[in-house]
Amino acid sequence: MAPSEYLGIIAGVFTTFAVIPQIIRVYKLKSAREISLIFTSSLLLGIIIWLVYGIVLNLTAIIIWNSLGIVLNGWLLFVKVKYGREKA
Repeated sequence: MAPSEYLGIIAGVFTTFAVIPQIIRVYKLKSAREISLIFTSSLLLGIIIWLVYGIVLNLTAIIIWNSLGIVLNGWLLFVKVKYGREKA
């Protein structure tokens, strides 16, 4: 494996799993009011485009991390919609 591939793997770990603490926090608080719907949606769309890019160029690190990123950010979008409303 080329050294640049290691950089892709390390970068993917940090950027992909950075969303996990936010997901955990939303579940603990049962609130996602402070999370921007536009940001989360835009980020998810960007990750989907990166995945297509990785598939077209057959870039393994891009494919793996963006696939996981779609799942995690899709989950964050789901909890934003579920818990994003004001509490009564």
